[in-house]
Amino acid sequence: MEILYKSTRGKEKVRASEAIINGLASDGGLYIPTIIPKIDLSYDELIKFDYRELAMYILKKYLTDFSEEEISYCVNNAYNDKFEREEIAPLVKKGDEYYLELYHGRTLAFKDMALSILPYLMKVACKKLNIKDEIVILTATSGDTGKAALEGFAGIPGFRIIVFYPENGVSHIQKLQMVTQKEENTLVFGIKGNFDDAQSGVKEIFEDKNFNESLKEEGYILSSANSINIGRLIPQIIYYVYSYISMIKKGYISKGQEINVSVPTGNFGNILAGFYAKSMGIPINKLICASNENNVLWEFFNDGSYNKNRDFKVTVSPSMDILVSSNLERLLYNISDEKTVKNMMEDLKRKGEYTLSESMISSLKDFYSSFATDKETYEAVKKMYEKNLYLMDTHTAVAYKAYKDYSETTKDEKKTIIVSTASPFKFNKDICKGLGIDEEIEDFRLIEKLSAYTGVEIPISLKILESSPVVHKLSCSKSEMRESIKKYLRV
Repeated sequence: MEILYKSTRGKEKVRASEAIINGLASDGGLYIPTIIPKIDLSYDELIKFDYRELAMYILKKYLTDFSEEEISYCVNNAYNDKFEREEIAPLVKKGDEYYLELYHGRTLAFKDMALSILPYLMKVACKKLNIKDEIVILTATSGDTGKAALEGFAGIPGFRIIVFYPENGVSHIQKLQMVTQKEENTLVFGIKGNFDDAQSGVKEIFEDKNFNESLKEEGYILSSANSINIGRLIPQIIYYVYSYISMIKKGYISKGQEINVSVPTGNFGNILAGFYAKSMGIPINKLICASNENNVLWEFFNDGSYNKNRDFKVTVSPSMDILVSSNLERLLYNISDEKTVKNMMEDLKRKGEYTLSESMISSLKDFYSSFATDKETYEAVKKMYEKNLYLMDTHTAVAYKAYKDYSETTKDEKKTIIVSTASPFKFNKDICKGLGIDEEIEDFRLIEKLSAYTGVEIPISLKILESSPVVHKLSCSKSEMRESIKKYLRV
């Protein structure tokens, strides 16, 4: 069965390879599969799969214009020894909670799970489509996507990557990870603004047909490594399926037993992948959408309105400091149609807000949402460490707090997986503050102090980072992004 990809805002349909290379549909919409394929193996068969074998199974269902050999090439190159754990995505039980640890790749964040494979998917797609032009990857990041994308595309012939990050909106470690990337096909800019400035700037560039045509004439094609690219979203479905069969393997649940999943989210891509896993047949009861103080998603699920007209807050969970959740557009399509989505996106761009109809609100019953303040985030970090000697980062702490809110509000006793999205060492100052450790010392000495205090080993990539020279020192405003790209490409 062939699966095509259509725009959330129109009738455009393309094959998987075209959707991955295009990144964004020509009408500005996001690509979604025309059909959500179903899992057609029994749990007895699924539990025999390791992560790579499961990835093969899931990707074959979505990438129907890729051969089995092409998918195998992508999977085996992505999920190899760049991950510090053989399991790739280990499921850990601490007390009564279950944590899906997605941060054992090189950049110590869940973005590695998809961005390790995206460059290979794009490489195969280019060959299939006979593309000779150089692909220029444009990426906006709130902290983690940037480094994961840089790491994925660094040194790959036929690709260049340009990353824009909010100059004062990421942790010091996140910034160092990006600005020390040394390969010649990489470029990093600090944006004088917040993540929404970077993200909207990148989307406007993709939608600028004249700009894209002028680059095409010079032999360049723009594409995206952000989660607006369907090639980012599909690989994330894998770890939700994997976590469920891990729960069965470890004897935590019986086959077919319902669970809940709590996900810290800003751009909505991670939790949307969980929704797709549920739609494929994984028995997920509730998807708990966890927000920080930039709680537009909490308001969306609780009030049926989306309003970005509010103060942007810099929080201790910076990767979620987002007011425009791009992937929510895909969910909107799922509960309406392309005309409604197009109108809502126009309202968001023009007025900064839109409101759901009653029928759309009633279609959101798979979701529950809560949020955590910075104070509550610190408290969650401390509570989990003191209670179970489990060290989690500030984003995972937001998901933990939302899970507790859900449990207390609904009295639902179903077992819940908390999606752990980053290493606590990436946010060492705030983790130390939460634990009551004096955090007023230099970052890498603080990392050593945190490791000594908790007994948790420092990841290898952070040990290397301290001695890595800064390569990228450029910054620009949102209005200067196009000229910065042209200058880099010498066009």
